[in-house]
Amino acid sequence: MGIKIHIDSLLSDYTNNQRTAEVKGDTVSECLQHLAEQFPELIPFTKEGKLLVYQDFYLGVFVNGEIVYPKEMDKPVKNGDELSLILMVGGG
Repeated sequence: MGIKIHIDSLLSDYTNNQRTAEVKGDTVSECLQHLAEQFPELIPFTKEGKLLVYQDFYLGVFVNGEIVYPKEMDKPVKNGDELSLILMVGGG
């Protein structure tokens, strides 16, 4: 089975228009690193290991419908879990 990541349509330019991907990892962070290996143009991390912020946008990361970013990037995941990456608007 594996872990599936659903990718926001606004990010599909970086994933060859692929909207889902199978990844490996024991934590959310490891799964996102594996996704970045599959799609080098979709680089979700800064050099400091934090998710990238694009001006007033940031990536919302969800596991089975529950938001985990930024406090739970080390949250364990298991086969059958589904992650979602959603481009969100920030600021005020």
